[in-house]
Amino acid sequence: MTVGTGSPAQARSAAPHAPEPPAAPDPAEPPAVPEPRPAPEAGATAPVPYEKPGAPRRTTPDSGASAATGLGLDPDDLPDGLVVADETGRVICFNAAAGRITAVPPAGALGRPLDEALPLEDLKGSRWWTLTDPYGGLATRRGQPERNLLLPGGREVLVSARYVRARPGGPVRRVVVSLRGTEARRRTERSHAELIATVAHELRSPLTSVKGFTATLLSKWERFTDDQKRLMLETVDADAGRIKRLIAELLDISRIDSGRLEVRRQTVDIAAAVSRHVHAHTTGGQSPDRFFVRVRPGLPELWADPDKIDQILGNLLENAVRHGEGTVTIEVAPTTATSDGEKGTEVTVSDEGPGIPEESMGRVFTRFWRGSKRGGTGLGLYIVKGVVEAHGGTITVGRGPRGGAEFRFILPVGTPAHLL
Repeated sequence: MTVGTGSPAQARSAAPHAPEPPAAPDPAEPPAVPEPRPAPEAGATAPVPYEKPGAPRRTTPDSGASAATGLGLDPDDLPDGLVVADETGRVICFNAAAGRITAVPPAGALGRPLDEALPLEDLKGSRWWTLTDPYGGLATRRGQPERNLLLPGGREVLVSARYVRARPGGPVRRVVVSLRGTEARRRTERSHAELIATVAHELRSPLTSVKGFTATLLSKWERFTDDQKRLMLETVDADAGRIKRLIAELLDISRIDSGRLEVRRQTVDIAAAVSRHVHAHTTGGQSPDRFFVRVRPGLPELWADPDKIDQILGNLLENAVRHGEGTVTIEVAPTTATSDGEKGTEVTVSDEGPGIPEESMGRVFTRFWRGSKRGGTGLGLYIVKGVVEAHGGTITVGRGPRGGAEFRFILPVGTPAHLL
């Protein structure tokens, strides 16, 4: 602490932050009325100062949505690219994701005109900023929808823009540009193309059979015996059933991908469901000795969608019979379904075949995966995984005790809330 030795007046003048005592008002003069300050325009935002490339980022009270909402987010925390230009068209924000997507260093983009920092072209080779003209175009425009654009060198990006105005119809104060890479969209497009190709291939064979047999029966009905007609109609019925199953699979995939797969829960006797599926295989020509079912005591009451449970068991047993060898073992046992101790039911289906190669284990539940060349669309296990997870359960694949494939799924009891 510094101690002064001068007069009180000198001490007051030496302290720059000490307020002067207010002077006594003169009773002859009217009190001063402060001038009213003009109100800010509606929607106006404080300008963001330009930051030199490489300088530490400064944050102003209105410099971004994160500061405005008090979340304390940095533009570099955003998963998508963010580019912001001020009212003069110069870049004042270029986050790390934008640098990664465009391969332009953020420090080199700050302070440059927007059309130079992002020299975008449409798919016809026209300059995008010249076509859109955000600062000199129509005053009613609010932005640009997302579209595919090209950077120099043919690098493709998804770009959308938002024009921020001080008031409706006023000049543009900010141009906010969002950038996204196209890799995820390309993967989705390839997946859809593969799905269409697979469906077209799978539908062609049964439809050809149905068309051929029906045309033959209609044109030469009187030439065939009753047994021949029955055989043809049974073939048509089987192929129509195959088409129906394929359409059902496509609908299930659509619901799984969109998160709209509905589960209508009711009490399910899963042991009886297993016995029913085994019986269907034995009546279809499989030897009863090929199946071994073990049901452990103490199974909890299971609330699930019985149709979806049949779908899971049908796919797993069909895979074991078609692609596996030897005895197919189905074991049903009580278990702990979740980490918080909720009860559940565990079902294991294993065979004695060659099993699944280790390098393929991670792709078993993806679309179009086929363990062998014995037919199938490659969609069944993908649907099984989606159905199990819709019930809140889990499914895994591994090698069984006798070398074959082993699928194990666990379902929580799923008791409805009004019964708890």
